[in-house]
Amino acid sequence: MNLLTLINERMTGFSKGQKLIAHFITEHYDKAAFMTASKLGTTVGVSESTVVRFATELGYDGYPKMQKSMQEMIRDKLTSVQRIQVTKSRMGGEDILSNVLNQDIEKIRKTIEETSKDDFKNAVKAIASAKTIYIFAVRSSAALASFLGYYYSLIFENVKVISNYGETEIYEKLFRISKEDVIIGISFPRYSNAAVKAMTFAKRRGARTVALTDSMTSPLCSLADDVLIAKSDMASVVDSLVAPLSMINALIVATIIELGNDVETTFERLESIWEEYDVYRNENEEEKIEN
Repeated sequence: MNLLTLINERMTGFSKGQKLIAHFITEHYDKAAFMTASKLGTTVGVSESTVVRFATELGYDGYPKMQKSMQEMIRDKLTSVQRIQVTKSRMGGEDILSNVLNQDIEKIRKTIEETSKDDFKNAVKAIASAKTIYIFAVRSSAALASFLGYYYSLIFENVKVISNYGETEIYEKLFRISKEDVIIGISFPRYSNAAVKAMTFAKRRGARTVALTDSMTSPLCSLADDVLIAKSDMASVVDSLVAPLSMINALIVATIIELGNDVETTFERLESIWEEYDVYRNENEEEKIEN
């Protein structure tokens, strides 16, 4: 049951202190979601233990579980301005560099715990055998699509990256998709309507659908045959794409291993082309410049 519904149903039975907490969460859950139990208690004028008991009273296994419930409620609803305000309240006056990097480390750890290994393996096999691979992402997630598309385009002949297009152009790019193909839809809070529409269209056409997103409650999950969870829940105007990029790195490596010797042959040919056309600098060129 939704947290706000729980609070509303049990409001009459709360103590005075619990009612203070309940009213604050109801009116400011976007802020409360990122407060510690101690800070929430101080804000409303009750003790930390009262906040913890309040969470237990609602049926949560401790305050962190209730806090997670609040974060789930708002992760795709905060506006950019609200994200900035929350970030200031969480990190203002602190070591921002260490704070942000440590949060990203925690996201990678949670990604390892929450992603289905079976879905990952199935996605890799589907990608390796697909006739055409479609990669769909817009807005800030477009950078992920570009990165994945670059490496997959070196490995496969038919890779189509779709990002930053108008709605009619999206369907024009997807209209040939079929059951022999795979689409990788990428979207993180705030979720893109375009990504949902693209995945829906692809699924109706019989394509294998892979979702790269942050939570099983993401709108992409119900449309996906395989779900790859990569945590990205930083409440700031900047989306944290560290864990999603790590997931993409894993996808690329696993795909290369799945394809075996064929990929080695492809990259041997690429290395010859890169060398012939001076794509990368080498030590001999650096020595010439120094001399």
